[in-house]
Parts: sequence; C-alpha cells; structure tokens
Amino acid sequence: MPPTVQQPLPWITPEAALPAPEDARREPPYAGLLAAGQDLGPARLHEAYGKGIFPWFGEDEPVLWWSPDPRMVLRTETFRLHASLRKRIQRGIREGRLQICVDQDFERIIEHCANQPRIGQASTWIVPPMVEAYKAFHAQGYVHGISVYWDKQLIGGLYAVAIGRAVFGESMFSLAPDASKMALAALIAICRREQAPAIDCQQETAHLAFMGASPQPRNQFLEQLHPLTQMPAMDWHFDTTTWAQLDARLGLAAVAGQGVI
Repeated sequence: MPPTVQQPLPWITPEAALPAPEDARREPPYAGLLAAGQDLGPARLHEAYGKGIFPWFGEDEPVLWWSPDPRMVLRTETFRLHASLRKRIQRGIREGRLQICVDQDFERIIEHCANQPRIGQASTWIVPPMVEAYKAFHAQGYVHGISVYWDKQLIGGLYAVAIGRAVFGESMFSLAPDASKMALAALIAICRREQAPAIDCQQETAHLAFMGASPQPRNQFLEQLHPLTQMPAMDWHFDTTTWAQLDARLGLAAVAGQGVI
C-alpha cells in the first residue's frame, strides 16, 4: 500500500490546478509524490491524467497525487506474446471457450481488482473512494473495462483510462491462470488497431517487465503524452479479428473457429 505521508505537501483545493509533474519529490520513500487534496471527481481525474499525474493513497489518507520519474511504459510494439499465452488464446478461440468483452461488466471488474492486491503488495490500493471515482469517470467514457470469460465464466480482466490515444493501465485481476495476461493481450490488440503506441503502467514491476514494459524518463513520457491526448477517442469494440493485431496465427484461429468466441 502507499506509504503514510508525514511531511507537509501542497494542498490542492477544488478550484486550484494540480502542480507541474516536475515539482514532484525526488527522494525516496516519497519520490514522485506531488500534492494532496480531497477532490477526486471526473474533471480532476481528466486534468491529472492529461498532465501525467495519477492518484494513489491508502485508507484514512487524503487523495495523494503522483508523477514518478522514470515512468513504466509498455509500448505496444514491444509487448511479448509468450508462446504459452498464444497457445492458450488459440485454444480458447478454436474450442469456442474464450470470450473478450469491453465495457460490459465494469463494476465487477473494478470490484475484483479492489479485492486483489497488486503483485508484491500486501493490500489493495483501490480504496472505496477510488472505486466510486473511477465508476463516475467510466460513466463519462474515459475508463474502459476488459473482461475475460472462459466457458462463459468471468476469469479475469482489467480497467484502463483512455484520453484520446493516451492509454493508462490501472489494475488487473485473475481468477484463473493467464487470465489477466489475456486481458492485457486484448488491450494491446485494441491499441495496435487504434494506433495507440503505448500503455502507461505507472510503476516498475518484474511482472510488467516480463510482458515487455520498460522505464522511460518522465520528460520523454510527458512530451509524448500531450499530442496523444488531443487525438480522437479510440474505438473500443473487440471481435475475433482483433486478435490478429497480435499474431496473424490468432486471426487464422478465429476463422477456423468460425469467428465465434
């Protein structure tokens, strides 16, 4: 969970703008910490993500705003579709057992994510105010959920913020082997189709590195972010042909499975 903050921070009132990301603290254990406040409404979230800032806080804390340097980024072109994952997806398509849905089960996705801590953390960072905030942001069309079903049972998923072609991965959950990886693979396929070049993963983990993510200096991240947020919104539909964005063999598997998953 986030560290408990003991030192004074800039306090952001509802009518004030967030500070520049470059003002974030540089020294551990609060490296990347920028400001605190209480406002977590959709307008504030839109402002924050557009500036490369995100909220992360624990129970009984104010809203804490972060912009770490470096930033963990998964470029869609460097995503590693490992052989075991490709085979599992192929099998699901061929046997008609795998289904990917977008924005059809958002509340269940975020609740599952809230109940499943991030890898390497003992407890969830998705506290109840965060859940309600992202539900409201989803209602405005800026948060999308990808759910993975196997034999019509929900087994995994993720949710991500998207402003224009800028995509920010928030959290994943898995109730079966490789389920969250299949959700991430589906997100990558959508991003490739929509020409969204990268997914912001916020903080470095071994799991994300295994999937192809790498640290990027914050100044480079911010330079690339602004033009992406000004682009038209992405089309978030998913069908079997979308899998071919990852690997042509998956597209062929979809045809063999009569395009029904």
